Amino acid sequence: MTDQTFCQSCGMPITEDPLKGTEKNGAMTSEFCTYCYQEGSFTQDVTMEKMIEVCVPHMVASGMEEKAARALLEKTLPNLGRWHGK
Repeated sequence: MTDQTFCQSCGMPITEDPLKGTEKNGAMTSEFCTYCYQEGSFTQDVTMEKMIEVCVPHMVASGMEEKAARALLEKTLPNLGRWHGK
């Protein structure tokens, strides 16, 4: 079994290199996805609550019930690197 990498901002699985964010020097990072992190900076200045609102529609579009998506994000995001301890 392989370890699954998840974005430490939105929780999205990072399953392939094109989904990896980038540092200022262009190097890919497995810590954040390309939607959350590009060129060494976060793409959005948002609160964790706003990040949940951004992510829920994407999860619903992929087949998840809205209530379940929201509950999952509310449970997992506080434990991710960007939000841990905030």
